[in-house]
Amino acid sequence: MAALENGRLTDNVVNVAAGNTSDVVTCASNKNVYVKSVIVHNVSTSTTCRSQVYYVPNGGSVADTTRLFNVAVDPLETIYIEPNYPITLTTTGDKVSVGSSNGAINVFMTGDKEA
Repeated sequence: MAALENGRLTDNVVNVAAGNTSDVVTCASNKNVYVKSVIVHNVSTSTTCRSQVYYVPNGGSVADTTRLFNVAVDPLETIYIEPNYPITLTTTGDKVSVGSSNGAINVFMTGDKEA
């Protein structure tokens, strides 16, 4: 088993604008990535935002069939999505993407990745 690097999977907070989707974590060089938590913050002071988390296998695309979570985030609130078992990316190009349908959000992911 390869050594794991623990901690953050994103170097910076990722801002996702309303109506957009961003790739947040991508598997590179077939080194496993384990997404343990997705932190989502609604930056709006007045609008409840809908946020989606997608597991997109290599060659796939963001769609209803790749959506894992669809959550409402109240204004200025932060939520943690922590699956019982990590979302595992194993093949180069596998990714976790996050979307926002009606307001801007900030996203940060933690977990492990093979060194």
